[in-house]
Amino acid sequence: MLLDVGAMALFLIIGNVVWRHFDPMLTLGRRIVKILLILTITAAVSHYFGHKGVAIAFGVALLPIIYIHGIWLPRHGVNGWTGEPREKYYALRGWPPPKH
Repeated sequence: MLLDVGAMALFLIIGNVVWRHFDPMLTLGRRIVKILLILTITAAVSHYFGHKGVAIAFGVALLPIIYIHGIWLPRHGVNGWTGEPREKYYALRGWPPPKH
């Protein structure tokens, strides 16, 4: 269980550092709550279903991310990898236009 939660924590830390600029409106407090919620769910899945259960849950959690970045964003004129053009990406998120 500890290995599963540790691996997920590492994944989340790297993700928050590398991709933070794609969600600049998310406050530090909400980021922390999100991470704690994901780690709690990971610990519960690991406890009840083991490593294989965590791997399956992780794969299932990736499906909407793959859909959004691979299909939905490109259909709306936004590069799913870079989030460009930034103005369209911000509009889809309902945010004010980015400052240049």
